[in-house]
Amino acid sequence: MRHFLFAVFLVVACTTVAAAGSYEDAVSAHERGDFILADRLFRSLAERGNTRAQFSLGWMYANGEGVPRDDQEALKWYRLAAEQGDARAQGYLGLMYYEGQGVPQDNQEALKWWGKAAEQGNGEAQVNLGVMYDEGRGVPQDFVRAHMWFTVAGATLSGDDGNEAVTLRDGVASRMTVAQIEKAQEMARRCQETKFKQCD
Repeated sequence: MRHFLFAVFLVVACTTVAAAGSYEDAVSAHERGDFILADRLFRSLAERGNTRAQFSLGWMYANGEGVPRDDQEALKWYRLAAEQGDARAQGYLGLMYYEGQGVPQDNQEALKWWGKAAEQGNGEAQVNLGVMYDEGRGVPQDFVRAHMWFTVAGATLSGDDGNEAVTLRDGVASRMTVAQIEKAQEMARRCQETKFKQCD
């Protein structure tokens, strides 16, 4: 019995290592431009539920890398990963709904998916939520919430992306009262302290 259990353990361990290696092999193939191999490896993993591979396959379809550019296929793979909690896939799914790319334009769906990604610390989704509140697109215009999301994104992102979030925050601040800015700063602090769980 012990030998049987050890053999089962070995098979499971080897399968897990092989799957992890396959993802790395797929990334490597993608990086060197071997999109046919990358597609095959990502697809094999994606069909078994690997969220990173699902996202990567969605990316390949969205950008026509080694496969025909196909918004429906991109949407399919992004959605599978997003529903399993992948923040990058949630962010791109939100973008597809926001722009009406492969789906009817739907601000509420964009808000939903960006909200899920933002709660996981996805800075791009946080910026996008700030834009929605700033413009009043899909939500009532709310400079306090826009300022809060831009502040949070500025702290989450680095480099040019972080600087852009700060620039957007400062643009909104120029249309706000001192009391509104203080409220937004308090909301941003609470949002960050709760790891993005209490942001409204």
